[in-house]
Amino acid sequence: MSTTFQLDTSTSRANPTPAPMRRLTVPKIRARKVDGVTEEPIVMLTAYTARQAQLLDPHCDLLLVGDSLGQVIYGLPSTIPVTMEMMANHAAAVVRGSYHSVVVVDMPFGAYEASPQAAFEAAATLLKASGAAAVKLEGGEAMAETVEFLVKRGIPVMGHVGLTPQAVNVLGGYAARGRSDAEAEKIVGDAKALEAAGAFAIVVEGVVEPIAIAVTEAVACPTIGIGASAKCDGQVLVTDDMLGMFERVPRFVKRYEDIAATISATAGKYASEVRERSFPGPDQLYQPK
Repeated sequence: MSTTFQLDTSTSRANPTPAPMRRLTVPKIRARKVDGVTEEPIVMLTAYTARQAQLLDPHCDLLLVGDSLGQVIYGLPSTIPVTMEMMANHAAAVVRGSYHSVVVVDMPFGAYEASPQAAFEAAATLLKASGAAAVKLEGGEAMAETVEFLVKRGIPVMGHVGLTPQAVNVLGGYAARGRSDAEAEKIVGDAKALEAAGAFAIVVEGVVEPIAIAVTEAVACPTIGIGASAKCDGQVLVTDDMLGMFERVPRFVKRYEDIAATISATAGKYASEVRERSFPGPDQLYQPK
């Protein structure tokens, strides 16, 4: 038995609940790919809150507490300003709200690039503060030494190659990568270096499809595509994009629902009832006995 946290939907509180240990593990995710083949594709979505995690958890293998929360939750222009405190707090909420999925937390910009030792201190802080199972960091061959340093010290690492949002100021934007032969070769080489360093999985973001396929075939660990290819070993999307919470939809996103319209319409209905004094009604009021 282990103690996890279950969200009580009647009170919106997370309560400690003894339950059998059933959460997936990093080794089980890594073992999905056998001899270059992943029979059951890996499902990953982003999550930032306990309630969101609770709703997504039964359907996912991995929940990513992405630094995309900078834009999605805080309205920041990019992921660059995201802090360690933000990541730790949201990751802890996602761990409390989930039971089945492996929770992976992004390391924010500036927390890991200086040295392997600095990366270890930051990663250890995130995992201890949140209870997440693994960290994700961006960068290829340049980060291989850091990945190996972390893995050898007991911190599972998910890699990230191709379009790396934390490098937006160097890249000059969010355009797809791998269109030139040199860039394509580098992306494949970066993935190989991360795998050799011990990454248990690699996100392949925003690359032309043939390169995503080449990366998937070149590494023994699973690849998780986003704007890449259905032939990757799994897929990830920013949940709020998938649900239609924003007007702009990136090319690689399939909008499965239009939740923003539902929220707006519902708020409008509430506002109308308040203004016409029909809310609260008898069912929402307390009467004297």
